[in-house]
Amino acid sequence: MDWTRYKASYKAFLKIEKSLSANSVMAYLNDLDRLIAFLEMKGLTIQPREVKPEILNEFLVMVGELGMSPRSQSRIVSGIKSFFRYLMIDETIGDNPAELLESPKSGRKLPVVLSVEEIDRIIAAIDLSKNEGHRNKAIIETLYSCGLRVSELIDLRITNLFFSQGFIKVVGKGNKERLIPISNKAIREIENYFLQYRNTRMPVKGADNIVFLNRRGNKLPREMIFTIVKDLAQKSGIRKQISPHTFRHSFATHLVEGGADLRAVQEMLGHESILTTEIYTHLNREYLRDVIIRFHPRSSLKLGKNKSGFPPEEGKPD
Repeated sequence: MDWTRYKASYKAFLKIEKSLSANSVMAYLNDLDRLIAFLEMKGLTIQPREVKPEILNEFLVMVGELGMSPRSQSRIVSGIKSFFRYLMIDETIGDNPAELLESPKSGRKLPVVLSVEEIDRIIAAIDLSKNEGHRNKAIIETLYSCGLRVSELIDLRITNLFFSQGFIKVVGKGNKERLIPISNKAIREIENYFLQYRNTRMPVKGADNIVFLNRRGNKLPREMIFTIVKDLAQKSGIRKQISPHTFRHSFATHLVEGGADLRAVQEMLGHESILTTEIYTHLNREYLRDVIIRFHPRSSLKLGKNKSGFPPEEGKPD
């Protein structure tokens, strides 16, 4: 069984036709590799056109038995469906065996969000006496002010900074460009970073237009942003499990809490679907419920009882 040429053409399709990032392409190919490994384990020397729905269902049973989370299983289902849809488009197969595959049911997990006070604590933990201090402060302020993905931050170009208009331009998923407002505070920190750090670095070839550089004058790797955030969280005493993406979640949540229009938040985040953005309305409801429970003098939920002293009836308002 040799699926090499199918993988190669599928990879080209994902990169050229779908305009996916290198990380996304790798994720889809990893899903396909899992299926190929399963077929080899079963001793099935078959080509893609010979794959039946029963085989794919058996594969998903095996995936479930590995103890993967419903979200991880759904990711694999999505990858397998994508591959066979491509084969349909390419006319390699006439029937799609993955068409009726179902993802496992899973509740939507709400992301971790930082309060404004926690973000201020993280920023206060930055040591500005170190060479990279002003750079790291500008990174955190930009992540939170603009709600950027890590890939958008590390690829941010000097020529895409429009400070006089109060905007920056980023290239998001699928190479789609969007304009995002940037706060005056973030602008000041980026300007300080240029004065204190960026202008003292000699960029390597190809990095001349990159905003955030490492000490060798090269573009920062994704891993470095994660390291910076984890280190600052520890120094500031933040117990939550956070990552650079937490600042994006916090950015969106604070906008929704402040009454921002959901369509505007969708535009700033670069979400294709409003359904993706709607998770922040769930976060907002959780926030409002917490405020009522903690502060409202008539909140019987503080004690988990109604006026009679008994727990409220299931499914009925207290």
